[in-house]
Amino acid sequence: MCLSATVSFAAGGFLLVGGVYASHKAWIINKKYLPVAMSPIFAGLQQFTEGFVWSGMTTNDPQLVLWSALGFIFFTWFMWPFWVPLAVYVLEPPESRRKHLFLVFSLVGLVFGLILYVPHLINPDWINVSINRDSLAYEGTMLLDFMMPRWSTNTLYLALIILAPLLSRYRHVKYFGLTLIGVVVVDYLFFNYAYISFFCLLAGLATLHLIYIIVRNKCARECPVLFS
Repeated sequence: MCLSATVSFAAGGFLLVGGVYASHKAWIINKKYLPVAMSPIFAGLQQFTEGFVWSGMTTNDPQLVLWSALGFIFFTWFMWPFWVPLAVYVLEPPESRRKHLFLVFSLVGLVFGLILYVPHLINPDWINVSINRDSLAYEGTMLLDFMMPRWSTNTLYLALIILAPLLSRYRHVKYFGLTLIGVVVVDYLFFNYAYISFFCLLAGLATLHLIYIIVRNKCARECPVLFS
């Protein structure tokens, strides 16, 4: 996240607490909510990894920066492209015609995430973290850079994590997809100099909407058979 390690750790702790509470409520209300409820937990853990990136940058510890950055991009590039569609798939009712489409999205996201993340384990010098306007900027090389322009990679990435909630049967899950679109627009217009860091922060905070969906059991109105 921007600003400092302290802010990153604070955001991480806030999301972790919210995610644990949402998971507890999901366990009681309906376990189909659990993958959705765990999303704020993962977002919180991601913010913690960025806090350690900040610590490494400010103490000039390249090993801490490397391993913490690997943790951060694990969530960014590997996990979110398959986890978001998977959470929507689990939540979607069995009779939904789009349910299997979400599973396809998740499998594509899994392969896509592996392509994005694993090469950084093999080539750690591809990771380049710098401080730009008091924010962390993650640049460097990606395997798909040799095959297509970076904007194409980013477009496919965003499609995988946004289309599934937008196509969900549930109105409030659709609203979460619209929230993610808003995050992308704000990130592009105002935080392009450190877009990866800010996107993950803003999208992480957007998972608070998911906590609201679970705590208020918003899916019950549209599918009372599954969620009453």
